[in-house]
Amino acid sequence: MKIVTLVENCVQKRGLLAEHGLSFYIETSGIESSRQKILFDTGQSDILIHNAKQLGINIADIDTIIISHGHYDHTGGLSSLLKINKKAQVIVKRNALTPKYRRLLYPKGQVPETSSLTGRVTEITSPVELATNLFIMPDITVSNPADTSYDGDDRFEDELFLAFKGGTHISVISSCSHNGITNIAGTASHFFSLPLDLIIGGFHTRAASTERIRSIINALKTLSPRSIGVCHCTGIDNYLLIRKELTDINVFYNQTGNSVTINS
Repeated sequence: MKIVTLVENCVQKRGLLAEHGLSFYIETSGIESSRQKILFDTGQSDILIHNAKQLGINIADIDTIIISHGHYDHTGGLSSLLKINKKAQVIVKRNALTPKYRRLLYPKGQVPETSSLTGRVTEITSPVELATNLFIMPDITVSNPADTSYDGDDRFEDELFLAFKGGTHISVISSCSHNGITNIAGTASHFFSLPLDLIIGGFHTRAASTERIRSIINALKTLSPRSIGVCHCTGIDNYLLIRKELTDINVFYNQTGNSVTINS
């Protein structure tokens, strides 16, 4: 399975654009006719369309769009995307596409048009195997309360993540990880009774306390994934600290245009 980062806060590759947002393009293995083409989040604006074209990805061919949670930097490109892609189903948890109460999380012009979503939204309440060994995981067990990032009373009950069962290990694809990246990874490892291979996504730690960062690092040492792709809302300083502390794990920054392959 291939994961291409279409949108992220940083970029170095010529011709690509970056913004405060996140979008992953995921393509399963197999012959062309059986491959699943999936988009996990849509970034803040329509730059995913530009970046996809630059990277040779035809967004009209995407089969499924998954929304991790209802923040503008993950849903802002949805309306533009649906004008081009006429077939993809949009998978969410309940209330993911409803306006949030704080921080202008749906700025003007970024709320998906109702007409473009008609008949195309599926709400899930339990794990779904979207493609062979690729699961949408809507439930997160918060076993490490120190590793959470909530907005007021919002406990992000609309947040979901992806898990890929690759042979003897499980890989996790997250977004902002408001419910905690260590809680998300721990949920996946426990659900499948498998150790972790790759953890990729934002950790939502840019404004985190020293205590929270330390709790994340300690929990990641225990979870012991083979590699970690840090991005988006983690913060460069926290990425560097995590990389410095986790010397036995391959920790890398996952910026716009990066491609990762996970073996089955």
